[in-house]
Amino acid sequence: MQYTTKSTNMTSFHGSVIKCKASDLRSILGIPRYEGNDGTDKVNFDWVMETESGDVFSVYDWKEYRSLDENEVIEWHVGGHSGKVTDQAVQEMTDELTKLFSQF
Repeated sequence: MQYTTKSTNMTSFHGSVIKCKASDLRSILGIPRYEGNDGTDKVNFDWVMETESGDVFSVYDWKEYRSLDENEVIEWHVGGHSGKVTDQAVQEMTDELTKLFSQF
């Protein structure tokens, strides 16, 4: 996975989610593209990334409508151009989180 400058235009949610902490996502994805953790918008955090094969995807909390504790486990939506892309993104993030946690 890597940051991307590709557009997320025409991406959407295809049912793929990942449950983890915002702090975990920061560890594997870096700084979010958008970060307004005050609970006033539909999204507090949004990362825009590419899979290893170059497909764009986004990771975001959806309609929490509250400020999030970065060490709280929540369900994150994964958006992309297809379910195949979002499933691949979830797999890549899961693999990275597994590597991260195995270091401890």
